[in-house]
Amino acid sequence: MMKTVLCYGDSNTYGYNPVNGLRYPDDIRWTGRLQKMLGPEYKVIEEGCNGRTTVLDDPEEPWKNGMSYLRACLNTHKPVDIVILMLGSNDLKKVFHASAEQIAGNAGQLTDVIIDFTSRKQSFRPEIILVSPTRIGETISSSPFSMSFDDDSIKASISLSGYYRQIAEDRGCHFVNAAELVEPSPVDALHWTEDGHKVFAERIGRMITEELKGEQ
Repeated sequence: MMKTVLCYGDSNTYGYNPVNGLRYPDDIRWTGRLQKMLGPEYKVIEEGCNGRTTVLDDPEEPWKNGMSYLRACLNTHKPVDIVILMLGSNDLKKVFHASAEQIAGNAGQLTDVIIDFTSRKQSFRPEIILVSPTRIGETISSSPFSMSFDDDSIKASISLSGYYRQIAEDRGCHFVNAAELVEPSPVDALHWTEDGHKVFAERIGRMITEELKGEQ
């Protein structure tokens, strides 16, 4: 039976191109590459939204709160076998004043909902891959997004992985530190290059086919 892989994230899951502000083609986005790698045994679902937060309401666009859509998303695509959760970068915006520990805790809330909701609605818990986002680059001050992020955002982004790892361990989830794999484009200090998408897809693909294969 075909396995469903739900990729729930923000602009780097959407495939935002830092050079032109458009969307990378399907064969460039990490989700599209992952689908090709996994083949017909898997169905990869892209649920990336530019600006999506974990559980925080953006003052201008509160509908980008990742918690508000999560249950509906899980229910729409059930049964879901694997969830790849990569959110937190937008929680680093100045407007939220959130620490790395708080952001990881927010991601933990989403993880708890995935565990609880799927256990009730599809009678089993999917394998969850919690991804700690990439760091914000040093060129953020000259980025088109400089009004939203500052030096404190950079510092917090560097500290995220340790807290995310603990969240994953506490909940029995798999963990990937995207910052060890991908550097953001110097163009905007936030979004991935084509090579970044390739490297990340390869890591996730190996995890699913080698590390998770026996657990599905």
